[in-house]
Amino acid sequence: MTAPVAISLDVNGERVEAHVLPRLNLADFLRENLQLTGTHVGCEQGVCGACTVRVNGDIVRACLVLAVQAQDASVVTIEGLSDSGEIADLQAAFRDRNALQCGFCTPGMLMAAQDLLQQRAEPDRDQIREHLSGNYCRCTGYQAIVDAVETTVRARAGRRR
Repeated sequence: MTAPVAISLDVNGERVEAHVLPRLNLADFLRENLQLTGTHVGCEQGVCGACTVRVNGDIVRACLVLAVQAQDASVVTIEGLSDSGEIADLQAAFRDRNALQCGFCTPGMLMAAQDLLQQRAEPDRDQIREHLSGNYCRCTGYQAIVDAVETTVRARAGRRR
């Protein structure tokens, strides 16, 4: 049996120190050790996108990253994006455009959508679909999700002008 390893990282702007088994993935660390349950675990193969988090500014699949790999990293979860207000408009658009349904995919979709909107100020529908294509949704059929992101794009563009 392998001994726990000490790790230290920033999660949603707060320093976290813990001892974890080397095989513990980041998604399970966030959910079980920090009670940040917005990071969902679906396929555990990096395919569904439900576990998407931001590590050092890039979105990653937390089920594919070991917690020890996040040593000295800055991790932002859906709770961090939501609590900071960074995605308040995107969340409202998801609600208003009926893009929520069961909600299992929603945190990962919001993380991916915000990542796109940080990269491109005004993506078109094809670019939105492409960027969200790594996230699975079994309820909405994606149309409402793309509509919500497009609504946010238009609203943010109007504020910039």
